[in-house]
Amino acid sequence: MRLRFFYKAVRPFYPALVGGMMWSPTLFADERTESVKSSKAEDIVVTGSYLGGAGNRTANPVQIISSKDIQKTSAISLGDYLTRLPSVGSSGTPNTRTNGGGGVSCTDLRNMGQGRVLILIDGKRTAMNAGSECVDLNAIPVQQIDRIEILKDGGSELYGADAVSGVINIRLKHDLTGGNLTIKGGITQYGDSRSGLISGYKGFNFDHGRGNVTLFGQYDTTGPISSRDRQWAALPQNDNPASGAPSFGSSIIPGGVAFNPVTGKKMVSDGNGGFRSLQSSDLYNFAEGSMLQNYHQNAALSGDAHYDLNAHVTLYSNIRYSHTTASRQLSPAPVQGSIPPSSLPSSWIIPADSPDNPWGKDYAVTKRMEDVGYRQNDFAVDTWTVMGGAKGRIVGDWQYDASMTYGVSQLTAQTQNMVNYRHLLETTGTEQLDPSSSSSAVRYNPDICVAASGCVLQNPFAPYSEQAANYVRFTQHDHADYQMRDVNLRFHNNHVLSLPYRHGGQIGLAFGMEHRSEQLSYKPDPVVERGDSTGATTAYTGGGFHVTEGYVEGKIPLFENAFLARDLTVDLQGRVSAYNTFGTTKNWKVGLHWAPVQDIAFRATLGTSYRQPSIYSLYGGRTLSYPSASDPCSQAGAYGARAGTVRARCLSEGINPETFSSAFVGQLPTLSGGNTALKPETGRTYTIGTVVTPHWVPHLSLSVEYWHYTLQNMISAPGTQYILDGCYTGTEPQLCSLVSPRSTSGQLTAISAIQQNLGGLRTNGLDIDLTYRMRLGPQDSLSLSENYQQLIGYFQQYTPGGAWRNYTGRLLYLSGSGMPRERSYTTVSWQHGAFSLTYMVQYIGGMRWNDGTNDLAPQTAGRTRSPGVFLQDVTLGYRTGRWTVNMGVNNLFNRQPPFVVDGASNTAVAQYSGFIPGRYMFAQVGVDF
Repeated sequence: MRLRFFYKAVRPFYPALVGGMMWSPTLFADERTESVKSSKAEDIVVTGSYLGGAGNRTANPVQIISSKDIQKTSAISLGDYLTRLPSVGSSGTPNTRTNGGGGVSCTDLRNMGQGRVLILIDGKRTAMNAGSECVDLNAIPVQQIDRIEILKDGGSELYGADAVSGVINIRLKHDLTGGNLTIKGGITQYGDSRSGLISGYKGFNFDHGRGNVTLFGQYDTTGPISSRDRQWAALPQNDNPASGAPSFGSSIIPGGVAFNPVTGKKMVSDGNGGFRSLQSSDLYNFAEGSMLQNYHQNAALSGDAHYDLNAHVTLYSNIRYSHTTASRQLSPAPVQGSIPPSSLPSSWIIPADSPDNPWGKDYAVTKRMEDVGYRQNDFAVDTWTVMGGAKGRIVGDWQYDASMTYGVSQLTAQTQNMVNYRHLLETTGTEQLDPSSSSSAVRYNPDICVAASGCVLQNPFAPYSEQAANYVRFTQHDHADYQMRDVNLRFHNNHVLSLPYRHGGQIGLAFGMEHRSEQLSYKPDPVVERGDSTGATTAYTGGGFHVTEGYVEGKIPLFENAFLARDLTVDLQGRVSAYNTFGTTKNWKVGLHWAPVQDIAFRATLGTSYRQPSIYSLYGGRTLSYPSASDPCSQAGAYGARAGTVRARCLSEGINPETFSSAFVGQLPTLSGGNTALKPETGRTYTIGTVVTPHWVPHLSLSVEYWHYTLQNMISAPGTQYILDGCYTGTEPQLCSLVSPRSTSGQLTAISAIQQNLGGLRTNGLDIDLTYRMRLGPQDSLSLSENYQQLIGYFQQYTPGGAWRNYTGRLLYLSGSGMPRERSYTTVSWQHGAFSLTYMVQYIGGMRWNDGTNDLAPQTAGRTRSPGVFLQDVTLGYRTGRWTVNMGVNNLFNRQPPFVVDGASNTAVAQYSGFIPGRYMFAQVGVDF
């Protein structure tokens, strides 16, 4: 009873305590925003444990974000908000990633990858996006979120695979008795990235309060940003020379480029039927028609209900549906030849006897198919999650919770203005003598075009006729389906027995089982499946797995309210998982919480993790993208002491590095996707920290946490440049197997950066979190919160037993992922009656550039690092009666993202996504009813 009164007493201060995203010493994590029922304090369950209890006795580092924290920002997508947090890395997928992004928003923790963080909704698994290895945060309505709990020390021993770096548990609003309607809109100072949102909910009780039904709906949209509308991104820089002027633009141009079969030089049409040498003024600016940010819209509906039959049975259910669409525009398709394993010619060859051949020898052509049009990617995803179950008291203090979740996600991807390479060859009369070999000799045979319906012969250097463009053009349709079934049976008792001595506490016990199955299938377009597209050749893939798991957790309060042991609690967790694909594994975790006095507590955890290859890693479809990278044969001199080895490798492939010129300037064709030969990865995590809550300074909380992760047999994909460097310098010759044979004109055709079992990962750091709230007067108060992360080390090993790469304080500028030593997020709020003013500032520390293999140095590169940057926002709020109004400005001083030579956008999109829109204004109005 005392605990209940204490909870009611502190409840008015709860938003101030957790509003700063503190490492909460008093985690009232089951508070319901408009609840008609109030849980007992001893029943409160915090992410990281299945046992309830006083929140200040948890050993786990849990960060809590309230709905008010999100509402203060312009965030339409939850993913956009999470990028503010120092612990959220840049190896996820932001909405600003258009090259290979897929239109999803995925997060990660500690820069360990989006596949290693488990996303839960109300403590249960939910359906992932059919096209990506993640839960798409775009599909989770921001207005429906009550709070977010982030467990930052792993969780495989309690939640199973995927919870390697931690768990993000999204608590939704339930059990409401009122209604709300909210409208939100925003726009940049440039007039783009226009966003709009309308959401509403209504809840009501029935049968004298024994049951409740809550309905929720939301529609939101965010407009695109074009590269040409940001001066800093309008002309991508290709290289980073130590001296001289950098280059801009691609040598794959709409007019076409011929490789002179005599001299090897690049030639372009002179407009009079002849050819001249390629000039820098001929290069193509591929950013002119490309996007920096996707267009995105989402419609979501959900229904939540429960009914209390008696103390032993409460039936509950939740149904969520979302329809998410995204679109983006890319430059016209580049063509140089086929992509392995297609058997079509590796180079687009104009035969010696063609009337369009002035040299009388076969020559290769590259061309950007502007006559076909800009590529337009459109994605549509329908996701259903249906969950139902029963919970209640068995006998005494024993509680149970039995549930089943079924989730399904269906993706339809459409890409307009793709190029059918087989048809393209037919328009130039290019016929293979051996159709089974991509290196086959060719001949000129106009009859292959005459025999094909719709085909017309075409000079590749003349504007394509409408008929020829229509024959070459096709719209690519791809489909993916994901299904999940998850059955949970959980039991717990917070008061199993009391320890038989003075100051001994009551032991809590939780145990249960889970059976989960997941399936994924990917069906590519028939043209792609046949290998006829200028994009990747992909076959149908599909498969799945099922796992049966059991877990147990014991919480042992060794001492309570004793001398120098106000609380001394040990938490033990273990999980056994039996996979039908990889056998049985066991994981465990030990936690200790010691509060010698009221004002300070110490805590520590040590646990293991196990991650089986996900169905995406195993069965994901192969896709082609053009990440930033450079052909070693075009820059052999940049390798310093290993330049000789690089030159020798190039010469062995028939390439003279002194005269060779890459057709792909700054970006190289790279294949990514699943690998059925993958094995599981394992890991270990430990944390140690302290929480200070001095009673003489009310509402002050300070926590310091040291964390350390180690992964072995890590499942990941090596970077394109890393593969090429390791192969051509001879440091890792086994990587040469990932480089496809060059085309007949000497160009790289594809680098296979598919998922593999790499060596390992070691990362550690320090989190410091501070919250403080003070009264300034009868109507005035000031709140401060500070989240700070100091990265101590980040080391990655790409081959078992190989060298460890130090990425601490480095920006992997070719992939856009950075590991700054310092990151922070600070908020200061002033409350005056019904008014509030909040100032928010992010800091991302400076980083040295690294190409995945080496740090850039002034001897070989013009620019070598990015400076530390601040991103500042301000929000003004007003609440009166039933109405709430918020308006604000993000990126108050219109700071541009730091310049980064990524060969695509002139910045590291994933690292600096918050800077890309520029100054952004928004307003929101909500009314309760």
